[in-house]
Amino acid sequence: MSRIEDEVCKKIQGRAAVGKDKYGVTMETAPLSKLEWLRHAQEEAMDLAVYLQKLIELEEE
Repeated sequence: MSRIEDEVCKKIQGRAAVGKDKYGVTMETAPLSKLEWLRHAQEEAMDLAVYLQKLIELEEE
């Protein structure tokens, strides 16, 4: 792997640790239904769209 991929892996592991501390479960053990997982994913995607819009507007200024 490249250094960049290593950095992404470290960040994923860090987020997993924060989630475990915050919610007391891991992605593997979280008792969510398929629909709940889909809703979480959709919410994350919508957040990403908002961040991208902000960055686009900053670049257009």
